[in-house]
Formats: sequence, structure tokens, C-alpha cells
Amino acid sequence: MNNRNYNIYFHTHTVSGIVISVVLFVIFFAGSFSFFKSEINNWERGETVAIHKKEQINYDTTFDSINKNYTLAGRDVSLSVSPHERRVFIRMEGTKDTVAANKLKDTLEVAKLKSGHYFYLNTKNFKAQTYDESYSIGEFLYRLHFLAQVPYPVGYYLSGFVALFFLFAIITGVLLHWNKIVSNFYIFRPKEKLKTLWTDAHTALGMIGLPFQFVYAVTGAFFMIKLLIVAPSVMALYKGDQNKLYSDLEYNNPEFKFENKKLATPFSINEFVEKTKSSWKDFEITEVQIQNYGDTNMHIIVDGKIPHDKKFTAFGKIIYKVADGKIIAKKNPETDNKYLDGVKNVLYRVHFGDYGGYALKIISFVLGIITCFVIISGVMIWLVARDKKNMPEKKRRFNNSVVRIYLAVCLSMYPVTAFIFIANKVFYPLSRANIYSVYFITWLLLTIFFLLKKDINFTNKWCLISGSILGFLIPIANGICTGNWFWKTFVNDQIQIFFIDIFWIVLAAITLYVSFKLKKVKSE
Repeated sequence: MNNRNYNIYFHTHTVSGIVISVVLFVIFFAGSFSFFKSEINNWERGETVAIHKKEQINYDTTFDSINKNYTLAGRDVSLSVSPHERRVFIRMEGTKDTVAANKLKDTLEVAKLKSGHYFYLNTKNFKAQTYDESYSIGEFLYRLHFLAQVPYPVGYYLSGFVALFFLFAIITGVLLHWNKIVSNFYIFRPKEKLKTLWTDAHTALGMIGLPFQFVYAVTGAFFMIKLLIVAPSVMALYKGDQNKLYSDLEYNNPEFKFENKKLATPFSINEFVEKTKSSWKDFEITEVQIQNYGDTNMHIIVDGKIPHDKKFTAFGKIIYKVADGKIIAKKNPETDNKYLDGVKNVLYRVHFGDYGGYALKIISFVLGIITCFVIISGVMIWLVARDKKNMPEKKRRFNNSVVRIYLAVCLSMYPVTAFIFIANKVFYPLSRANIYSVYFITWLLLTIFFLLKKDINFTNKWCLISGSILGFLIPIANGICTGNWFWKTFVNDQIQIFFIDIFWIVLAAITLYVSFKLKKVKSE
């Protein structure tokens, strides 16, 4: 590679990496914990679903319980199954039966009937919770990893463009090291000067996580800024009709007309679900949708999939007309998944890493944390390379201040995340507003504290030590507050609760060990 190209790749890689480093660290750190979203949610609630069992849902009883609080007649209703959780997500539209609504004299009841509702329902005790009432640490970290806490659509687009710039940094990094990509991978000189240490670590770990990082850069950009990508197509090919685009992409189901006539024959949703499950071996239900509930033109759409360990992407559905039980449409997961289905489903499966059990989740978490280290090491290379005696003192102080800010913001996420687990267990349940307040205020105060110390070594070491101490306290807080000590949860087959406790013990032990092995960085 000639010097001109090398300098272009080097500077573009450095600039793009520095610009996005803080946001990218937040995305990967929170995203790494998001692989365990269901486990965190169940740990927080003291619930568990054994990983070798699937929740058996009585759909008839579930819809009957909903009907007691919300009149379902004339509504479109969907029930989405959460994997390895007791809760299901209910989404219902306002009733189409305007005659029945107009007969009601109570204004509040009329408004309730005509409006849509969204909530979670526990399929064991049928307790309903709104989104805010059911908000959890798992949901918070999951949404933080694509900056959903920033007002929409700014956070979504920001995370999408950061992913796009990250892809750019990956490509330029590979081009930069291409000639020595194999030899540099095996080089690690921890006893050399700091710039050499950070460079070796950055290169080696960057190569280890390269496929992982590339996949998440591509899929992250696709999910967050796909609307901007397809917007020209919507305007040009579909004349602004977004629904037509979604129908062609098979995101929308066909709509059936409401006839405003009561269905005379009794029906069982369980029977339609069981009929669908028996259509294909090992078929798992993911969603049950009902159009025109209780109407003569009532239809049931049962969606599902074949498990990923049987077939990587195999989604199917059957649409029934309830009045006569006939199948209106059918999508065979074994034969009818087309190229379009593959593209849509593979991107989701690869990004969420939910097709390989705990082994894949743990590997994905480790690779996510490795990516965080690659980001930090890149920032440290930038600092050490510019900390030279021939550089003006003012510029050296500025560079040092920039890195101190980066490290204070990024590394303090670790103790803050551990702290929110303890706070949520001690003061359970914390509302969404309280989770926001505890997490972001603690994060801000800790960042300010480390900035005032003006010591990079102190920040590095005590973020790890404080996070480790809090991490060890998490299973203790869980045991004291709920009695779910990890040895008891293991014996009782409460694997998800047990896993989170052990996960924090192992993580805290590793980071505590690392904190005592850190090599000092020269501060101003």
C-alpha cells in the first residue's frame, strides 16, 4: 500500500472512530446486556420459565379474562408471545361496532370501547400491566442500546448513523492493517511502551471481534435508518403509500370487512391454535391475531415458527374464517419461505442472537464487551500517540481532557448498571421514571466525580473496582430481599434467576482481577 492511501485510511479510521466512540460504547455496552433481556426481566420479577419448557397458554381463558375488562366485540386483537416469559403482549384496536358504542350512556365506557389499548398480561394470574407499569431493567438496557430514551426519531437515527460510521471505521481499519493482518494478530507485547500495548490489543481484539462487529454495524444501520433508505422508494414507486409497501414486504396481513352481525356459533381459539401447531412438526406459536372479534366475518391468524435449532429461518401462518373453520390462507414454514423472508428473518435472528441458547448469548456478550475494549483502546492509542514532548502543552492538555471525558462517561456505565440492579431489587418495583432518574442521575454524578479527579488511572481502576463490588452485592441483594439465593434457585430449576446471579458474580470477579492488572497511563 502506498503512503498516500495508508494516510487516507489511517486518518479516516481515526477520525470516524473518535467521533462516534462514546455513543458507540454506550450502544455496545447496553446491547451486550440486552442479550439477556428475558433473563433480567424474570430475575427482577422473581419469575422463571424453565429453558427446556415452553409456556402453555390457554388462549380461551386468556381472551375471556381480557373480555371481562375490555369488551372485545368488534375489535381487532393480537396476542404476542414473549419467549421464556409468563407475560404476553396484548394489542387491540377500537371497536368497529359503532352501534353498540353509541348505546352506552357512560362517556368513559364509550371512550374505552372506541379507543385502542396496549398492555402486558400475565398468563398465570391474568394480571394486566401497562407498558409503564411493566417497565424493567431489561427493557431499559435494551432500549438504551439504540438510544430510544432520546426523543424520537433523533435517538433512532443517531444510533443508525453511528452504526453506519462504525461500518466505515471497520472497513478502513481492515484496509489499514491488510498487509500485516495475520502477523499482527499474533503480536501482543504487554511489557512494551503504552502505545505499543494499546495498538497490539486494539488490533488483536479488533480482529477477533471483526465478524461480530461487521454484522452488528450492518444490521444496526438497517434497523435504525431503513425508513430513510426506503423513503425514496415509497415516494417514487408507491406514491407515498407506506401501507402498500409494507403489504408487498409481507409485514401486513389481509384485512377482512366487519359485517356488524353477531357470530351465532360458539368458537374455541385453542382449537385453531392446536390445529395450527399440529400442521407442522415442532411448530411454535408466536402470535395469535383476531379480526372482527365476535362478528360473522371473524378471522383468526395464527403465526409461528419452527425452532431455530431445527431450521434457522422458518416462519409460517394459517388464516381461518371462524364461522365455518375454513382455511383462507396458509404459509408453510418448511416450503413457503422465500428470498424475502430469508432476508427479513436472517437480519433479525443474527442481530438478536436468539437462536443458539445460552452459549451463543454468552459468546455474544463477550464479543460485545471486547468491542467496548476495542473502542477504549482506540481512544487510548489516539491519546498516547499525541502525548509527545514536541507538542504544545495546551494541545496536550486538551487531548488529555477529551480522553478523560470519554473514559468518565463510558467506564462509569459499569458501576451504574450494577447499581440499578441493586436499587431495583431493594425498592422493587421501580417505575420507568424512577429507573431513568436513578440510572441517569447516578451516571451524571459519577461522571462529574471522575472528571473532577482529573486522573485517567483513577477512573480506569475505580470504575472496575466499584462495579465489581456492586456486582458481588447483586445476588446478595436478591437473596435478602426475595429469599431467592442462587443455590436455592438452582435446586428449584429457576434457571433464569440463577443465571443472572452467577453471571454478575463471574463478571465482577473478572473485572476485579483486571483492575489490579491495569498498567498506568501518564496523566497531565
